[in-house]
Amino acid sequence: MDAVHQRGHPSSARTSIEAQTSIERTEGGVAMTDLDTLSVNTIRGLCMDAVQKANSGHPGTPMGMAPVAYTLWQRFLRFDPADPIWPNRDRFVLSEGHASALLWSLLYLTGVRTVDPEYEVLGRPAVTLDDLKSFRQLDSRCPGHPEYRWTSGVETTTGPLGQGVATSVGMAIAGRWLAARFNRPDFPLFDFDVYALAGDGCMMEGVASEAASLAGHLRLSNLCWIYDSNRVTIEGHTDITFTEDVAARFLAYGWNVTTVADANDLDLISRAFHTFRAEAARPTLVLVHSHIGYGSPVEDSPKAHGAPFGPEGVRATKRVLGIPPDADFHVPDGVPDWFARGIGARGAELRTRWEKMFDAYRGAYPDFADELERIQRRELPDGWETALPTFPADPKGLATRDSSGQVLNAVAKAVPWILGGSADLTPSTKTRLTFGGAGDFQPGAWSGRNLHFGVREHAAAAVTNGMALTKLRPYWSGFLIFSDYAKAAIRLSALMEIPTVHIFTHDSIGVGEDGPTHQPVEQLAGLRATPGLLVFRPADANEVVETWRVVAALRREPAALVLSRQPLPTLDRDRLAAAGGVAWGAYVLADADADADRGEPEVILLATGSEVALALAAHEELTAGGIASRVVSMPCWELFDRQPREYRDQVLPPAVTRRVAVEEGSTFGWDRYVGPDGAIVGMHTFGASAPLKQLLTKFGFTPERVAQVARELVAPG
Repeated sequence: MDAVHQRGHPSSARTSIEAQTSIERTEGGVAMTDLDTLSVNTIRGLCMDAVQKANSGHPGTPMGMAPVAYTLWQRFLRFDPADPIWPNRDRFVLSEGHASALLWSLLYLTGVRTVDPEYEVLGRPAVTLDDLKSFRQLDSRCPGHPEYRWTSGVETTTGPLGQGVATSVGMAIAGRWLAARFNRPDFPLFDFDVYALAGDGCMMEGVASEAASLAGHLRLSNLCWIYDSNRVTIEGHTDITFTEDVAARFLAYGWNVTTVADANDLDLISRAFHTFRAEAARPTLVLVHSHIGYGSPVEDSPKAHGAPFGPEGVRATKRVLGIPPDADFHVPDGVPDWFARGIGARGAELRTRWEKMFDAYRGAYPDFADELERIQRRELPDGWETALPTFPADPKGLATRDSSGQVLNAVAKAVPWILGGSADLTPSTKTRLTFGGAGDFQPGAWSGRNLHFGVREHAAAAVTNGMALTKLRPYWSGFLIFSDYAKAAIRLSALMEIPTVHIFTHDSIGVGEDGPTHQPVEQLAGLRATPGLLVFRPADANEVVETWRVVAALRREPAALVLSRQPLPTLDRDRLAAAGGVAWGAYVLADADADADRGEPEVILLATGSEVALALAAHEELTAGGIASRVVSMPCWELFDRQPREYRDQVLPPAVTRRVAVEEGSTFGWDRYVGPDGAIVGMHTFGASAPLKQLLTKFGFTPERVAQVARELVAPG
């Protein structure tokens, strides 16, 4: 049986290590129990003190869930603090990210080491005691919510509730896919588990429901959500708004559900995690009944959620927990060593065994080993660009969604770890991988590269982020109008600097008869306003090719591809500039007649996507009328803004102030390029339901209209 299917049968390596831990725990019984209690209360004390010193934060959840987090990390988590990016490590996601002090305390006490941007372990602590003391302060490694790429040991940025658990589904999918592709008899390279700690707020968020439904369908038995049911939110106790039976809901999703009645009972907690590990066919929800602000004067009160306990409250709580009341950031002797003997020793041994296994795997399967090493470094196979097609000039052309589908298939065939799908729109977004062996990712068919996210745009984006965090190159797709549903996850992909690919089609009023509910207007502006997100709106099939050339090679940036439903002419590159200008974000596509010796143009027409052909038609009309014009294609504003001033001034000469921007979307943002003397032909209202040609005329997207606007700038009045 392939290792990926042996979910209920732990490997001999794991069993032997756990047996050693069990033996150690039965020797000296009471002392071990005291160390457990001491460690849990040390975590609580550090969290209290960090929040109190910052005079800001959320102490209640760390106080209630410290025993659960401790049990998971100390007894179960296969994670090596000395190498926190070991590929087969278990993942821990703090979905209730406001409880970040809990994670910072664990990273400090377990001695997690720092990893640099090149994924090399540097050896210094990821979190020091001084970092904890500067919790929530400028440049601290302990910010208010967990931030990926800022603090080693953080698997994903969390804080917006529901995002963490949804992202964890992507990590579990990636684990299944990696195992299916790379595991071989005697080489179970991938069998990691994914744990996510969530609260009542996460369970209320729609994205968590979307993701849980998908995970249940996919039978991701390597996924465990820990539900901190403390029955408190900011406004009060949850009985004012949240009275559903969460366990029944998850059973209906197809999950295994187990309950821990007392969050302070480490044996009950351990039993729940053993139940998860023994489950071979379903994801598991561990429902934990906890007490927010445990041990404090405001225990079980909404007051414990989002404010420090105050100096007297902290001292009173410490007295209850047996912590010296006036000792701040107190770490008793023996606690760090206890963690080193637990998670530290277990993680180091498992990681060392894995590395030895991988060395042998490299000898037996060198090509697959090379793939894995490239995945970890976010590098592509040598020569992948030779797979990129070219498209001949064609006045009828292709919709850019169609040409993108062809390019995506070519690139994905050359890069085996590209996979993805759509939010139930693959026939429309043209994102299905159709080459032999691509297959569908379904329960038991874990090697498939076509994912079906269902009508779940928000979860689709968050799940894709989770796959990207596991170093695969994933994409998801949908209509541009529905990017609104996914915006929170799109934003996080940019904040985390991960190369998630968001593909959007039906990019404008070109949707036609579907009307304003499906015609995006403001969405382009919203995506462009997101720092770190590269937004591409290519003008023809060859600009699509060059877009994918840039996007496929990205290592630390997400991209949004915005593609047309309607056919766009494939431009004649023998007559116009080469599409390679996409790499600079904007380029001069057509210029004033060189034979006219006019020097700089009188007016510049700027456009993206389907409006580039429109600008070219207006350019020809202006030329025939004796007006020297230039057409600039601007497929990616963000890349253009990064170019040296010299290049930008070549494309948009400062002396040429008469400029017309043309785009079937909100005019917001174009003023930065056209300036006070320019004009914008764009959308100022929502669209309308009508055939495309009627819409273009109604809203002024015709060559005649654009040419007229340009003439009015050149010769006002």
